[in-house]
Amino acid sequence: MSEFPVHSPVRRILGEVFGYASFRPGQEEVIATILDGRNVLTVMPTGSGKSLCYQIPALVRVGLSVVVSPLVALMEDQVAALKLNGIAAETINSSRDRDANVDAWRRVQSGAVRLLYISPERLMTDRMLAALKRLDVVQIAIDEAHCISRWGPSFRPDYEALSRLGDLFPGVPLSAFTATADEATRSDISAKLFNGRGQIFVSGFDRPNIRLAVETRGDWKRQLLDFVNARPGDSGIVYCLSRKKTETTAALLVKNGFRALAYHAGLASADRASAQDIFMTEPGVIIVATIAFGMGIDKPDVRYVFHANLPGTMEAYYQELGRAGRDGAPADAFMLYGLDDIRQRRIFIEGDAAAGGKDVNDDGNDDGHKRREHKRLDALIAYCETPQCRRRALLAYFDETSEPCGNCDICLDPPDMEDGRAHAKNVLGAVAQTGQRFGAVHIIDVLLGADTEKIRGLGHDRLAAYGSGRAEDKDTWRSIIRQLVAAGYLRLDITGYGGLNLTENGNALLEDLLEDGGAFAFRRDAARRKSASVSKSGKSRGAGKGPAHAELSVEDEDLFAALKELRLELARERGVPAYVIFSDRTLIDMAAKKPTDDIDFAGVFGIGEAKLRDFAQPFMAVVSDFTK
Repeated sequence: MSEFPVHSPVRRILGEVFGYASFRPGQEEVIATILDGRNVLTVMPTGSGKSLCYQIPALVRVGLSVVVSPLVALMEDQVAALKLNGIAAETINSSRDRDANVDAWRRVQSGAVRLLYISPERLMTDRMLAALKRLDVVQIAIDEAHCISRWGPSFRPDYEALSRLGDLFPGVPLSAFTATADEATRSDISAKLFNGRGQIFVSGFDRPNIRLAVETRGDWKRQLLDFVNARPGDSGIVYCLSRKKTETTAALLVKNGFRALAYHAGLASADRASAQDIFMTEPGVIIVATIAFGMGIDKPDVRYVFHANLPGTMEAYYQELGRAGRDGAPADAFMLYGLDDIRQRRIFIEGDAAAGGKDVNDDGNDDGHKRREHKRLDALIAYCETPQCRRRALLAYFDETSEPCGNCDICLDPPDMEDGRAHAKNVLGAVAQTGQRFGAVHIIDVLLGADTEKIRGLGHDRLAAYGSGRAEDKDTWRSIIRQLVAAGYLRLDITGYGGLNLTENGNALLEDLLEDGGAFAFRRDAARRKSASVSKSGKSRGAGKGPAHAELSVEDEDLFAALKELRLELARERGVPAYVIFSDRTLIDMAAKKPTDDIDFAGVFGIGEAKLRDFAQPFMAVVSDFTK
């Protein structure tokens, strides 16, 4: 049942200002809660319309709505988009000179501005808080709210100060929005912002248009090139663990004919801004980045996110893959990983704690934080090694159930599982007999009966395990060891040099102490059919093989391309990303409907009164030329 009648102010703003005929799932309940003056935390998938949930109340209520946002670029883009829709919005941030910020503040003071975007650092200064308390603030919205939680993957100390807002602005509804928060993170956000006195809406985590795939790292350069070669002309993000690898990878892609740009925190701010601007405004650009890139990136036509290394947590992975396919069209999330990734991530967790890591216990003990982070990493490793639907494993982490999705590598190419108890015992025996201090490379050499100086010098050629694994090759043993780590039979000793240790379950399996003798089924990576990295999600978009968009004929694709060219030209004139002018969905609808007058143009998805006034003529001219 609809929360708002047809002729309500909310419905009028939805249609006349934003050009939408209906709400997306979950939006009405959140808007109603804010307008009722109650606090609310909203968890919605990326691209599901979180911004509208606080923008519409800002236009319904008379007064100032303050929006807290973590990134300057995101604030600038959102304000530009609101202004194109005829909405009085401003931002005060460090990228603008003093005169521009002073002018914006004067407009805010005069009551001419409905939405003010500001960073937490600037908002929580005594001077700004005192100035805002003299104004009629009717709503405070906090975007990327997971940043406030020490349980979350992107904690920012500056966000924690926002916990004072409830006391500073009593009676003003606080709304918080994020796409990335498990149950613990949601509870922490609610406790900090609302003292637990607020509603929590979770509208689901599934992004069914994104195909999920994971592959063990072999020749990673070849794997990456195979993947991007299968997607010519697509915009994508490639995530790397280090700054050096970011630059190496970008150079590799450029050498092979792709337009790729590196992005990491070590670059000058002007270089980072330039790379982001090119990625946002020009088609077919690949950004190769560390996690310094991405939060708040609102580019709808990112066709893939490729992780060259294991992310830090399931939350971080979900947040990063969510930058693909925001337009709802088919997209890919592809990950490479290996044992070296697991070891490196374990070291990061220990290093964070040793350096005075976040969320220590009251007595100063950081064991609770480390244990939680290791468990989170365990969940991600289990996701990588799951023999069942990958989407089910991902959604289960966020307490959401799902049927097999039919759109992940496991569903599309089910692995062959084998009884691996004998193989497991071979590995566990070799680890135990060598003293539980050697890494996978040496254990595999022992299993294969390798004749190396190290093995002879240590006397490992006299062990019972020596040569016991000659029936399998090195890659198979590497895969089995990785799956034993994922299943919790082995652990990596990160305090040493990556040696393998038996866990309690590993000892029990080795000694036949588990119920029914224990069970371990393993997947043969080599038995998989054609690599998921090469296959392309969705229907083929090659020449002569049908239209790229189901709504368009092959001929209308040419009109769509012409409309995109005009959009890019207008965006460059205004210095904004192309999607701020119109989304792809709007241009697709325009190409299908071919409007010839203002009434027809107003009926196109996403066309409000301001955009009808400012853009109808140039876009209808393109349509007219095409139809002639």
